[in-house]
Amino acid sequence: MPLTPLDIHNKEFTRGFRGYDEDEVNEFLDQIIKDYEAVLREKKDLFEKMQDLETKLEHFNNIEQTLNKSILIAQESAEEVRRNAQKEAQLIVKEAEKNADRIINDALSKSRKIMIENEELKKQASVYRIRFKMLVEAQLEMLQSDDWDEISANPEEDFQSNNHE
Repeated sequence: MPLTPLDIHNKEFTRGFRGYDEDEVNEFLDQIIKDYEAVLREKKDLFEKMQDLETKLEHFNNIEQTLNKSILIAQESAEEVRRNAQKEAQLIVKEAEKNADRIINDALSKSRKIMIENEELKKQASVYRIRFKMLVEAQLEMLQSDDWDEISANPEEDFQSNNHE
């Protein structure tokens, strides 16, 4: 069992003829030296272990700082990507709205043009119908006229008189 500082302090040596018993003192000193060497070795081992742990702690602290910075950069990048995506989406929507307006306006313009053309064709068809009706009526009137009866009554005379001329 290792000695404690109190054990060393309270140790009383028995007095021999010339003072303390030399063997007892030497034995006690050997025990102190042995325990003290063990303490020094343990202290050295613990110091090395502490230095190793401090090095590891510093390494892990550096990793933690790097990770924290990386997380912040990633968050900022994600936020920037999100903002850019929103801006791009807004631009796409505006462009789509412009295209939709243009397409609608073109369709309305074409629709108006077609309606005007349709009205014009209706008018032309109406005029054509009236003219055709008038032509047919005129032809029918010619067929019903007395002149036609005269021409068809003497077809041979007309043929001969036309050949002599």
